[in-house]
Amino acid sequence: MQETAERSGPNGLPGQVVLVLQGGGALGSYQAGVYQALHEAGIEPDWVIGTSIGAINASLIAGNAPGERMARLREFWRRMQQNPVWNWSTAFPDFNDKLAYWSTVTRGVPGFFRPNPLAHAGETYPLGADRAGYYLTDPLEATLGELVDFSLVNRCKPRLTVGAAHVRSSQMRYFDSRDGELTVKHVMASGALPPAFPAVRIDGELYWDGGILSNTPTEAVFDDNPRRNSLIFSVHLWNPAGAEPVTMADVLNRQKDVQYSSRIASQIARQQQAHRLRHVINQLATRLSDGERADPAVKELMSYGCATQMHVVRLLAPQLDRENHTKDIDFSRSGIMRRWEAGYAHTVSVLERKPWVGHFDPLAGVILHEHMADMPVAAE
Repeated sequence: MQETAERSGPNGLPGQVVLVLQGGGALGSYQAGVYQALHEAGIEPDWVIGTSIGAINASLIAGNAPGERMARLREFWRRMQQNPVWNWSTAFPDFNDKLAYWSTVTRGVPGFFRPNPLAHAGETYPLGADRAGYYLTDPLEATLGELVDFSLVNRCKPRLTVGAAHVRSSQMRYFDSRDGELTVKHVMASGALPPAFPAVRIDGELYWDGGILSNTPTEAVFDDNPRRNSLIFSVHLWNPAGAEPVTMADVLNRQKDVQYSSRIASQIARQQQAHRLRHVINQLATRLSDGERADPAVKELMSYGCATQMHVVRLLAPQLDRENHTKDIDFSRSGIMRRWEAGYAHTVSVLERKPWVGHFDPLAGVILHEHMADMPVAAE
């Protein structure tokens, strides 16, 4: 494993800036708020990694010039909004959100997905692999075709990586603009969550939403070659910690959080252990003589060492008041805006604190900085 161990990047940041975006449907508006705060602070990512809605937001960032990115993110999320014909928010606070939910279920989301009537013709009806889903995502293809310039994506400034699940082998696949040309199909494959959406075919193979295997693609940074010192903003949409469920509504809500939070805490703990051992190898190598270090067998052992340091800033989307298991299809205007504003506020707070500045254990290769969400955000 090669490494690049520069200690400081632009703006005095500790290495390359990486933005990691989880999958989570409508919850992804929180990520747009995170990017807005970074953008206003003059911090543009060198690398954006996403799964599902995270891949869509990532493509909007990587596929536009810095001056156009916020306008394209706003336009995308404007198109996602479900606006009820009637406004009952004063008399019945929950009613607009319920109307938006049923509109999404029955009609889809213009610019994203539309119902596939043949999916209800029976479980054994031969839809074909490319259309086997309750909804079709050709509207998303058209939307991304308008809002994302894939010629910019493939210039790799910033680098874009999207995660997808290979249907036949159950293996995670990261498509990377550094390694090959990305198209709209790669982004759509990353968001093809079954059974709602059909798989997307790339180079003759079918892919589903990467979130069914790994919804938090931070692993792509840890496993990169060469490794580089990094400041990683890891944006989480699903809460890994929660209260014991006491109703069926609680069970359904908590089940999604558990499923899609992707065991990120244990993943980071393992990476901290692995990187610490790599730093230990480096320290041990300094105690050897020049002759010992020249030994081919010793050189091979030393190659497992690593001097890079990665700061992981974990941002966690809040729970909205009265939130339930349908939150990932809450494309109501209020839901989108409240999550966007929360992402912005959380990131502004982190940037003010700069937790990556200071003295840290020299053996620590991965340093975690938590920014947990506050208590549930009240409805408007």
